[in-house]
Amino acid sequence: MGCCQYFTPGENGADTFTVEMPRLTFGRGCLSELGERVKARGVRRAAVFTDRFVCASQHMEHAQRSLSAAGVDYAVFDEIRIEPSDESVMQASRFLSDGDFDGVVSVGGGSVMDTAKGAMVYARYPASFATYFAPPIGAGVPVPGPVLPHVACPTTSGTGSEMTGLSVIRLMEHDTKFVIASRYILPDEALVDPACTDTLPSRVVASTGFDLLSHAIECYTARPYTHWDKIQSPGARPMIQGANPWSDLHAREALRIADEYLVRGVSDSSDHEARDSLMWAATLAGMAFGNCGTHLPHAFSYGVTNLMHDVVTDDYPVPSPFVPHGISVILTSPSVFRFTAEGAPERHLEAAGCLGADARGATPSDAGEVVATRIVELMRATEIPNGLQGIGFAASDANGLADAVMSQRRAIGNAPRETTRDDAADIFESAMSYW
Repeated sequence: MGCCQYFTPGENGADTFTVEMPRLTFGRGCLSELGERVKARGVRRAAVFTDRFVCASQHMEHAQRSLSAAGVDYAVFDEIRIEPSDESVMQASRFLSDGDFDGVVSVGGGSVMDTAKGAMVYARYPASFATYFAPPIGAGVPVPGPVLPHVACPTTSGTGSEMTGLSVIRLMEHDTKFVIASRYILPDEALVDPACTDTLPSRVVASTGFDLLSHAIECYTARPYTHWDKIQSPGARPMIQGANPWSDLHAREALRIADEYLVRGVSDSSDHEARDSLMWAATLAGMAFGNCGTHLPHAFSYGVTNLMHDVVTDDYPVPSPFVPHGISVILTSPSVFRFTAEGAPERHLEAAGCLGADARGATPSDAGEVVATRIVELMRATEIPNGLQGIGFAASDANGLADAVMSQRRAIGNAPRETTRDDAADIFESAMSYW
């Protein structure tokens, strides 16, 4: 593709990419449209997936009222856990199988939406759990076909799961996360109501905000789609395609919004302009990584989540120790981008500029430091822990963390620079502290 030198085809590289996304409705109050949207899909009885925290909120009350007003019968499953596992997804799958449902609604954060996606797969196409995950852990079997209609209603501003055909699930036996990726699990519709974030604690907004920020940088700096192998048939094109002009468009705008509104949205829950803007940025970043994929910060976050030592939080309804997903991502990001910048320095400088860094006069060799410095500035402004040591890790843990993430082949392969196990250990060691 001639629009950008970054997309110059490699030998036997792809020359096409595909854009996949749901129907999107965005704006304050749009959750009230849920019932009519679900009814228009021909759904008579919906399985409503949520967690106990959201289930007790006014947002869930609004969703239920809308479904009832439209004459849609429903039953609620609120047993979803933060950081869904194979066990919790199978529990949700059994609920779906036993309830005579013909549609699905998810109301919650990324864990809720990812659980709903996974549950629909195993309810419709029962199999051993690893069947639909990629090697080396899974069998790499594609999801066989369509699942139930799904309307996704995010209540946090970060994961972008409402815009993707991805479901991230922790496999307890292997103590790490893997992804089911399929166009069949892309939600049919997304109702993105920023009012759902008004009641979020500042720590949650910070975590989800850094998740969207890293989604956007990872997409913009990812290996270009033209450097992945050309597919033999259209149906073989993966969801994780690499950076492309579509993902670029949305990643850049998401970064510009994060620069302007992240600190404001964390600092003041009454700042509707900031909270609304962050919700839109999360949606844009979801559009980007749903068609591009992420790379090292997200791959490395799985090791952080699974091996972390001790962090206490009062902002999530889970027992400690627990590290929120966005925090596990951003704590390695400055160190990661210092490393990956060598593979795509111009892209890193452009991303840093979108995020508000002063890149004037910067050379390609400065790229990693420029983007890392800007991320650290935002971390400090929002009181994020100072690197991995802030959640209980030490330099002696770097090798174990590296071992825990190297099975994330597709995400690691989506980075703009080849990454060895020793490289990963060095990145983790450098991520222990930043100031």
